[in-house]
Amino acid sequence: MVCRKKPPTVPVLRQFHSSVASLVIVLVRDMASAPAQQPTLTVEQTRVVLSEVIQAFSVPENAARMEEARESACNDMGKMLQLVLPVATQIQQEVIKAYGFNNEGEGVLKFARLVKMYETQDPEIAAMSAKLKSLLLPPLSTPPIGGAIPAS
Repeated sequence: MVCRKKPPTVPVLRQFHSSVASLVIVLVRDMASAPAQQPTLTVEQTRVVLSEVIQAFSVPENAARMEEARESACNDMGKMLQLVLPVATQIQQEVIKAYGFNNEGEGVLKFARLVKMYETQDPEIAAMSAKLKSLLLPPLSTPPIGGAIPAS
């Protein structure tokens, strides 16, 4: 499939990132009241798991699944949420379930919250987290100099 849409601009992506962040905040807040046991990982263990998650995206089968989802989404933010996010969640679930996180979206959110907590304490985790985000989110395209967005 050839995607003829232009890459999303910075304002569109900021809105998308804000929408995703809002969704995650709501889900995390709802899960906070759930009685499920959350795995406890040390900083070192979190580094290992995060590294394995990043490596999982490089596995040819997973890379192909992500590429297919991205192509199908065609830089449409709504389709990115519908098509790319579920594939990325499944890839992460396959790794983190071995470390005690449940095999549902809730486990990925709990792992993300744990990583976020350690990001401020550990520069290596912060760097790996940024790399993971770059694998999940479309690249930002900057508007032309002068801030004007060319008409199509």
